[in-house]
Amino acid sequence: MRSLIVAAMISLDGVMQAPGGPEEDTGGGFAHGGWVWSYAREDDETMGGVFSRPYDLLLGRRTYDIFAAYWPQIPGDGTYGDIADGFNAATKHVATHRPESLDWCNSRALGDDVIAALRALKRGDGPDLVTQGSSDLVHQLLVTDLVDELRLLVFPALLGRGKRLFDDRAQPSAFRLAASRTSAAGVLTTRYLRDGDVRTGTHASA
Repeated sequence: MRSLIVAAMISLDGVMQAPGGPEEDTGGGFAHGGWVWSYAREDDETMGGVFSRPYDLLLGRRTYDIFAAYWPQIPGDGTYGDIADGFNAATKHVATHRPESLDWCNSRALGDDVIAALRALKRGDGPDLVTQGSSDLVHQLLVTDLVDELRLLVFPALLGRGKRLFDDRAQPSAFRLAASRTSAAGVLTTRYLRDGDVRTGTHASA
């Protein structure tokens, strides 16, 4: 059984759009691309170490195209070489209607029924399945209760508009905080594990 991990960089108001650069994703008139870089990156344990062990990537088509144009060009001995080597070597499972154009190495289309394909992948053997970006795909995963773990880097900024990690279709579910730490710049790294259903009560029962 494989775990499905949603790993994301988000603002305080939950925006995950275009963290890496101004031209990454300007959809909807988003004008704050590259918003993470004003907060110094103090270590290489990206997403709480989620990339420090074997993993497969889960990507929507837009994120796939952005990554495929960028990461193969990054030298393995450079600043981001470890991430580049990992992304290039990993199997990429892609939600796409154009499977014939997946030309980044080790890329596979999830097919017409993305959710069924992911359920089958989770039942099989292999490394963890980790998302990057891909807000539309992540929304589908949260609707269908496929997410086992959240690895979130929360940046101390309000962006006001943009594509968000959560929307109002997400399946109600409880998570347990397993780890957290805060950088000197105020970036909060968190790890949440799926923990059953939402539990309710009253003030009297507290």
